[in-house]
Formats: sequence, structure tokens, C-alpha cells
Amino acid sequence: MESGPTPIADGSSADQADGRSADQADGRSADQADEQQADLQRADEQRSAALDRTVELLAGRRIAAVTGAGVSTDSGIPDYRGAGAPVRSPMTYSQFVADPDYRRRYWAGSQLGWRRFTATLPNDGHRALARLEERGLLTGVVTQNVDGLHVRAGSQRVVDLHGSADRVRCMTCGQYFARDAIAERIEALNPWLDDPDISSLNPDGDAEVHDVSAMTVPECTVCGGILKPDIVFFGEFIPTERFEEARAIVASADALLVAGSSLIVNSGIRFLEIARRAKMPIVIVNRGTTKGDSRAGIKIDGGTSEVLRALAERLPSR
Repeated sequence: MESGPTPIADGSSADQADGRSADQADGRSADQADEQQADLQRADEQRSAALDRTVELLAGRRIAAVTGAGVSTDSGIPDYRGAGAPVRSPMTYSQFVADPDYRRRYWAGSQLGWRRFTATLPNDGHRALARLEERGLLTGVVTQNVDGLHVRAGSQRVVDLHGSADRVRCMTCGQYFARDAIAERIEALNPWLDDPDISSLNPDGDAEVHDVSAMTVPECTVCGGILKPDIVFFGEFIPTERFEEARAIVASADALLVAGSSLIVNSGIRFLEIARRAKMPIVIVNRGTTKGDSRAGIKIDGGTSEVLRALAERLPSR
């Protein structure tokens, strides 16, 4: 008996299988998108509820604000530790003092970063704190930042805990110089910096420079000593009188608001301890966890500009 012609597969079964796989993949993608959307909605609801509780908690109180790098990210200055922060190891005090190569690298990067640093503007978070102070709701701002944006936003009582990038000090005779004046001297001594090979701006106002062998570092015009920016380097102590001024801002308040700081630096934690011992309510606003979350009555995981603006709008005047 002759067999019939061998059937030729038309691919319909394979196509159906592929179609089912594609449909399943599309279904999983849609489910994941729905889950992500639901997560975002829950996070928004949690922030909104936390903001409501914060307004109730802070109403009628005088607030001390402690701010970190996260307050200035919306102005274009990156955070050392926040999401998307550049991976880098900031220069230490001992490196700057002991090694001329480190000083060349610092001043080359600082020169390049300074031009962009001074072009940054205050954001809604800075302006919100200034409005709260103007209305008598804020005892002052203690900031770990060196960018000067709180003062430029209109805040009157500001303690620059880690110094200010717009001043330079001689380590030998103590003479102070304006950073702009030092920038002019560096530019005259190092015209090659006009065509830099740099990466990104750093939170302390400098940038990365790959080759600094030709860098000439200016000396103090009074005594020829080493010039250092008036900022606290890693490993350097905060001046006692400056810390006491900051302590006074916190001690004169009825509540503590921490904004944009991971509180990794011990000085920030000390202010939380001052507030805790005085039984002040503590509110922390920051993207991601902080070292002080367990001490806070309320933690808002969110951007500082949005939250501080909302607080300035919703907190009643005293």
C-alpha cells in the first residue's frame, strides 16, 4: 500500500506557541508596570500622610533646620551619597596639608568647579526656609553645605558648619582672601586651565582634573604661606565657636527639621541628640535612609524642595 505524501508543516503550531509566549511576556510586563504604578501611588500617599502629620506636629513651634547636600541637588550641585552621586573619595585634611601634589590637584579642580559653582542659584527648598524664617517660624539654619545658597535665598541666621567656599585663609598668618581674588590669580598663573579636561562638579565646588603637573598654586601675599579654602576638609575639626553658634540655633528651637542630609557625619547626629535630650520633635526629610531615622518622630522619604515648599505654604504663622 502506497503511503500518502509526507505532510508539510505550515508553522501554525509554532506560530501559536510563539504567540502565546509573547502574550505571556506582554502580560507579565503589564503586571509589572501595574505593580510599579501601584508602588508609586502608595509612596505618594505615604508622603502625603507624613506631610500632614508634619504640619500638625510643627504648627505653633519654632523650628531649627539642619541641611545637607540633598537640599542643593535641585540647584545642580550633586550629593556625595545620594542616588546618582559620583563615586569619589574627597580629599582629606592631612593630604592637603602634607602633599604639594594634592594641593595642586585641589586648586586646579577648585578653579574649574568655581566657575560653575558660583553660577548655581537657590531652589525652592532654600527659598522655603528663608520664608519660614521671615515669618518667625525658624530659629535659623545650620548647613553642612559650603555653597552659600541659603544666604543667597534670603536666610538671615545661617551657620555654615563646614565653612564657605567663597573664602580662602592663609594657614600661617590667618589672613582671609575673597575666593574671587584667588581665582583671578590662579587664572593668571595657569592660562592652560582655559581648556580643561574635567569630569563633573563635586559637592564642595571642585572638579576632577586629570593632569595637574603644570599647575602653579598661589601663595599668601602677606607671608608666603599655604592658602586653604575656608571649608572643613574630611578629617578636620569644626571650629568650636562655630559649633557653639550652631548649637544655640538648635537649643533655642521647639523642634528640629533635618533636610537633605544622610547624617553620616557625626556633627549632624550631635544636633539630633541635643534635640532628643530636650524632648523636641524631630522630622527628617531625605531621599533614602539616614543615620538618624530611628531618632525621628517623622521621616519623609522625598525631595527636599517639594516638601519644604509645602511646609512653607501650609504651616500657620505664630
